[in-house]
Amino acid sequence: MGTIELKSNLHKIVESIDNEQLLQPIYDFLKQSENSKEVQFWKTLTENQKKEIYLSYEESQDSKKLINWEKVKKKY
Repeated sequence: MGTIELKSNLHKIVESIDNEQLLQPIYDFLKQSENSKEVQFWKTLTENQKKEIYLSYEESQDSKKLINWEKVKKKY
């Protein structure tokens, strides 16, 4: 699922909620996340750096591509 589809689905879910007590914590969480250091850090990265991070994440989902922790410790 891409960013546009995620945003669209999220918007549909939020639009279907009429309970202010439920919406407020969701809003607060998103607002806090928007201003977090992680988001600010992400904004400093180039598009190529972001692509590399996404690629690394995708590759990490395949256990065959992971390096055993003991091997890493021995190497360093």
